[in-house]
Amino acid sequence: MAPTSLSMAFWHNFLGKSALWYKKTIIAFLVINPFVILYDPFLAGWLLIIEFIFTLAMALKCYPLQPGGLLALEAILLGLTSPDSVYHEVVNNFPVILLLMFMVAGIYFMKDLLLWSFTKIMLGVRSKILLSLLFSLVAAFLSAFLDALTVTAVLISVAMGFYAVYHKVVTGGDNYPDNDDMVAELERSDLDRFRGFLRSLIMHGAVGTALGGVCTLVGEPQNLLIAEKAGWDFIEFFMHVAPVSMPCLAAGILTCLFLERFRLFGYGATLPEKVRVILLDYDREMSSRRTNLDNAALVIQAIAAVILVIGLALHLAEVGLIGLMIIILLTAFTGVTEEHRIGRAFEESLPFTALLVVFFAVVAVIHDQHLFSPITQWVLSLDTAQQPPMLFIANGILSMISDNVFVATVYINEVKEALDTGAIDRKHFDILAIAINTGTNLPSVATPNGQAAFLFLLTSALAPLIRLSYGRMVLMALPYTITLSVVGLACVSLFL
Repeated sequence: MAPTSLSMAFWHNFLGKSALWYKKTIIAFLVINPFVILYDPFLAGWLLIIEFIFTLAMALKCYPLQPGGLLALEAILLGLTSPDSVYHEVVNNFPVILLLMFMVAGIYFMKDLLLWSFTKIMLGVRSKILLSLLFSLVAAFLSAFLDALTVTAVLISVAMGFYAVYHKVVTGGDNYPDNDDMVAELERSDLDRFRGFLRSLIMHGAVGTALGGVCTLVGEPQNLLIAEKAGWDFIEFFMHVAPVSMPCLAAGILTCLFLERFRLFGYGATLPEKVRVILLDYDREMSSRRTNLDNAALVIQAIAAVILVIGLALHLAEVGLIGLMIIILLTAFTGVTEEHRIGRAFEESLPFTALLVVFFAVVAVIHDQHLFSPITQWVLSLDTAQQPPMLFIANGILSMISDNVFVATVYINEVKEALDTGAIDRKHFDILAIAINTGTNLPSVATPNGQAAFLFLLTSALAPLIRLSYGRMVLMALPYTITLSVVGLACVSLFL
């Protein structure tokens, strides 16, 4: 029903089709914050974090860019941070922004090869337990040499391809994937099971990116920072972290097998036979219709994939620049030269890039208001034997609610300063650096806030299609969070 007055029209347009209670909640946040700042800016900073987490949790109600952006703008206007501080955070994380802009788009132009490859795997492996293990291990292996965000983009692209194929068949036409109106009643059960099947595979893969990402200096952005401060090369980083990362990898694999075997926490859904038949028919049809032009394109994509892996593994350039190179190579040699066709590749990544900049504004508030300083000072005041496990715990908890790159930056700078001033020796510095690296990488799988790859998945076009909400993601990550946190803490305490 159209608004009857201009004032009602403004209210109707505010946050679009979001629920009325959601709109009122955001308005309440914006009204309350100035009064809290007058009382205590430190308290206001923590309240802002909670409010921003709420917008992430409600991502399926409203994309977080708008409500989160309004909160960030208000924080700047009220003096919790400044435009210069936000710009500083963005510049510090510019490699991540480049990665999102170009690498995710580069993966888009590989979707035919990815869909072909993963279709063979998914349809060739009948055991869901083995398939889940493969997804987790492949994601872990790729993340150790590539980047968790890149690997997550691959998983999203593959799952979107599978879902689109099945949804198009059961709706009998070109309906949007998020429109189930044309799905027959008999097909809805299979569709729900298929969603559960994809959800579990995607979550196993997403956690796999964390398992592999912690192992090497190119796995996560903060790993590069820690390696630079510690002066470790690729092999040294792997060897230093291995006493913690390898047991955690084994624990993650066992957790994957356990969850699938006993169908706990939303895992264990199998691929419905009707869906398998549809995907098999589609694969046969695509194979029969594939021309030499299509085969040539697949060859080019395979060559580009090899170049991508080599470039990222050897860190020949910033990840985002390598992604731009892949875009140029793939479009040039597969005949994609129209601007509108190229533009589609950026539709998925640019909204999230904007959201990430808003997130950096919240990180700037954390920095300017010194919200983590009391925790940092307390940890570093402990006895040296207690510092590694407590650093692991502190980094883990803070990474669950903040950016793990920021948390790692704060702590590695603190311990580097302690090393430079002679407060700690080099051996103890190495131990603390390992604790910081593993603490920011492993327990942070608890929420989408801690892992950029998880946040990317939550806000992707895939999440609403497979009904992957913030709460469901936290629930499905919970057993991994417990396992990785306990095993990681035990290894930090015993082996370092």
